[in-house]
Amino acid sequence: MRISGDGMAGGGSGRRPGVSGPYPHHRDTAATAQAVGPRLPATVPSGAGAAPVASEEIGYRGPTACAAAGITYRQLDYWARTGLVEPSVRPAHGSGSQRLYSFRDVVVLKIVKRFLDTGVSLQNIRTTVQHLTERGFRDLERMTLMSDGATVYECTSPDEVHALLQGGQGVFGIAVGVVWRDVESALSQLHGERIDTGETLVGQNPADELARRRNRAV
Repeated sequence: MRISGDGMAGGGSGRRPGVSGPYPHHRDTAATAQAVGPRLPATVPSGAGAAPVASEEIGYRGPTACAAAGITYRQLDYWARTGLVEPSVRPAHGSGSQRLYSFRDVVVLKIVKRFLDTGVSLQNIRTTVQHLTERGFRDLERMTLMSDGATVYECTSPDEVHALLQGGQGVFGIAVGVVWRDVESALSQLHGERIDTGETLVGQNPADELARRRNRAV
């Protein structure tokens, strides 16, 4: 699927085998190849002995989002003010207020950073971000984004990646599942915040909770 680029119509000569486009649509999941990357954990622990907290109930402040995504606070602030990547949990409201980003937001921030580092235009990145925010979690976890520097394509199977590479259009790729794991690992060492109460959560890695349960069972 072509997400952004030269705007060539889907039936034109720019289409490659196995890649549809140019506009986003949801695929039949039964027809796609195996997913890449892990699924977003349903819950994360809120501390030793505490009840787990649903992932969608956790937000991350700007400095934490920057650390996990590998960007500067200046980049984060500029992207939020220009609408490139805005915090979906809580935007800034005046001086002293704190933006709050979701896990998904941080994944998108890291993807944007990688695209900028490889020279993809800001216009194409903006279109790609809009596409990513419209997709469900299950879509993201199996998605690979390919680009030749001018156009960004969505691939959801190894065959689609291969078709782009054979056509000479996929110079580099970003497996969203890999970015997902990187962000998950980084955030497990940082502080999150309960959206409903503002409680600070530390080390909310589901693997840690699993290890604690196993140790209690021994």
